Amino acid sequence: MKKILFSLAVLTASFSMAQDLPANPEPGKCYVRCTTPDVYVNETVTITVKPGYKVLKTVPATYKTVTERVLVKEESKKLRIVPEEWGSEKVSYVSKEGGNSLSVSPASFGNASQTIEVKPAYAQWELGASAPDCDSGNPDDCRYWCYKGYPAEFQTIETATLANNASTSKTAIPQKSGTYTKRILVSPAKVVEEVVPAVYEEITRTVLDKDAYAVEEAVAPVTKSYTKEVLKEKGGLTTWKEVECELVTYQALPINWDSGSATLTAQAKTIIDTRLLPVLAQNEGAKVELASHTDAQGSASSNQDLSERRAKAVAQYLISKGINSSLLVANGYGETKLKNRCKDGVSCTSREHAVNRRTEFRLINN
Repeated sequence: MKKILFSLAVLTASFSMAQDLPANPEPGKCYVRCTTPDVYVNETVTITVKPGYKVLKTVPATYKTVTERVLVKEESKKLRIVPEEWGSEKVSYVSKEGGNSLSVSPASFGNASQTIEVKPAYAQWELGASAPDCDSGNPDDCRYWCYKGYPAEFQTIETATLANNASTSKTAIPQKSGTYTKRILVSPAKVVEEVVPAVYEEITRTVLDKDAYAVEEAVAPVTKSYTKEVLKEKGGLTTWKEVECELVTYQALPINWDSGSATLTAQAKTIIDTRLLPVLAQNEGAKVELASHTDAQGSASSNQDLSERRAKAVAQYLISKGINSSLLVANGYGETKLKNRCKDGVSCTSREHAVNRRTEFRLINN
């Protein structure tokens, strides 16, 4: 019988535990002991490792350089003659008027033909040869006359046809333009009055910016925060719970681990969310074993370490999802539980080795 009664298996394992098995269990059913785990919360404690204090500092007087602008010559005026300004402009004119030129296109001819009758049809009597069945010894007795007709005779004469008659066409002769430069007066001569600006110079001098003074600075205390775990609610044994029998045997968690890696990918997390978390939600308080295996490629020690890290990675992710750590058992079996013949020294295909690289889970008793 493939599915065995889990409560009977517990009876054979421990007599003391058998005293606590479910009363009147149904045949073919499986049970696990569900406990209420201890509930812990994290509290943050802040400790002052160095008290705050005051520091006095003296700040010396500061000076700054001031630049001042002083008048050394007053403003005045002067007269200036501005001469006239001349410009130039281009004037366009027609240097040669346009016209037309004529060109002659001669007549052109095409090819044709004409057929004429050079000899009419006619007929005439003609003397034929002796008949082959003539009984006379004289060949002239057996000759016959035939009235034979002859057809008319024709001759084809090549002729020419007028395709286009002679004609003329006009071609425009463009006009030619020229330019000449003409000087024009832009502005006449004038007298303008200009202002001669005042002349200033800059002088510099040093003045007191801020006198010396004392500054009181407060040095903040140095603190450190520590997190401690505090028991919020004490857990304990509750009762046996009926579960699907297949869940007490190893179930596949089809995670495709990257080679040599124990890091959960986004796809692997999705598999845990959809495959394992619903099982734990439906069987609240049940303990689950997370088992990870490798193939026999590589050393046994490295495979054991890799399988343990992968099992712990699944457990840590479940804890981050709110699963109590006391309900999780993460075991790595390395290459000790191969599912086929592919042990050390045996040649196997990649697909055969892949069968042994697996992560599984099952519900177990506390």
